[in-house]
Amino acid sequence: MNAIILSALLGVVMMFSGILTKNKSVLKYIAAGGLLLLIAFNVMDTYAIFKFDINSRGLLSFEKFGLYFNTLAFAATFIYVLLSGSDIEKAGINVAEYFALIFFVLCGLSILSGFNGMLMLFLGIEILSIPLYILTGSDKRNLKSNEAALKYFLMGSFTTGIMLMGIAFFYGATGSFTLNALPVIPTTGMINPSFLHVGGLLLLFVAMSFKVSAAPFHFWTPDVYDGAPSVFTSFMATIVKAAGFIAFIRLFQTQAVALGPTWKIILSIVIILTLLIGNITAVFQQSVKRMLAYSSIAQAGFMLFALFSSNDLAKEGILLYSVAYSLATIGIFAVLIKMNDYTFDGFNGLAKSNPVLAFTATIFLLSLAGIPLTAGFFAKYYMLASVIKQGGSLWLVIVALFFAAVSVYYYFRVIQAMYFKDGDAGTAPISGAFKLTLVLLTALVIVLGIFPSIILNGFYF
Repeated sequence: MNAIILSALLGVVMMFSGILTKNKSVLKYIAAGGLLLLIAFNVMDTYAIFKFDINSRGLLSFEKFGLYFNTLAFAATFIYVLLSGSDIEKAGINVAEYFALIFFVLCGLSILSGFNGMLMLFLGIEILSIPLYILTGSDKRNLKSNEAALKYFLMGSFTTGIMLMGIAFFYGATGSFTLNALPVIPTTGMINPSFLHVGGLLLLFVAMSFKVSAAPFHFWTPDVYDGAPSVFTSFMATIVKAAGFIAFIRLFQTQAVALGPTWKIILSIVIILTLLIGNITAVFQQSVKRMLAYSSIAQAGFMLFALFSSNDLAKEGILLYSVAYSLATIGIFAVLIKMNDYTFDGFNGLAKSNPVLAFTATIFLLSLAGIPLTAGFFAKYYMLASVIKQGGSLWLVIVALFFAAVSVYYYFRVIQAMYFKDGDAGTAPISGAFKLTLVLLTALVIVLGIFPSIILNGFYF
């Protein structure tokens, strides 16, 4: 509850900060200080040191898993603001409002990590999504940004309708909005509630698949990620996506049994399609930003394994994957924002003109590819290990390994351009503070690749 209340209040504070000061750098530091405060209050809630005592009437249920995810998400957002805050300042004139919207997104995230009923799921999704529609279209002078915002809004609204229909079916079958509700016993002349229940769950599955950009509900992702200002794309593709998966897992960890054997079949098809479309399409992209958009779809395929397995390794894996993927993606987008040209050729010779930028980008790309000694390696390992522990789906692990090998190709294309091709990669002016933050983030990615227990131990202690 601490995170929900405080993130909403901090969003309001940021709005008023824009009236009190026009210094954009001050706004960034206010936001960073607010995030530190948010982390502290969430940790106090996790260990019952202090929390706002508000009776949610069973609509919210705060468990260690959700609260710990909040801490990791807030910490990743803090790193994001430190690294890309100066680029948020350049995104437009409404800087205070941008930071306010980010805090409102975190409010929705906090609801999704602790919802205990369908109504709170709906509210969490909408509180998370509506600020993103605005951030996507924040670059008013860019037609691609306007188009992306409109497309995101229309498709998101349509998916919300599907979600509401699923919730209505669920309520009609169970007479309750709670997550562990089961279909009522049918009486003479009434429609079998089990049909409504299964239909509602399938509609909810479609809606949640859209939110995490899983195939075949991924079509909005490349255009939205490509059209949105790059500094907001990195936030949308990381922390927001991870929140969607936490909600996905929380929703189906109790309800998947109602779908029976069909659940595993449907999920297997979605995982394979997501890995196939994300990886194969990324191979043919000429823009690094669009390649990263498609690779985020492929990463979603791996994250779906946490939903497929539903065991302890899966829970550990999704936490580690959320951190590893978020840090690497935030880092590579921070580098991308500084480039004058987003194509692969635009990276030619970057190692000579700016070796720090090239080295850090290489580490982030290696982590996304899952290469050992980076955080991404153990993230993928835990996902695959959870499937093996579940048993009976070794073929799915082999498919995932094949597509992981495919992903190495398009990530290494960027590395090849930086180190093995001649060119004059142009970049925007880069401050020493930015380079230092980038190097520290790179070190963190390597440390987590060697000692993943740093993240996992916090879940148990």
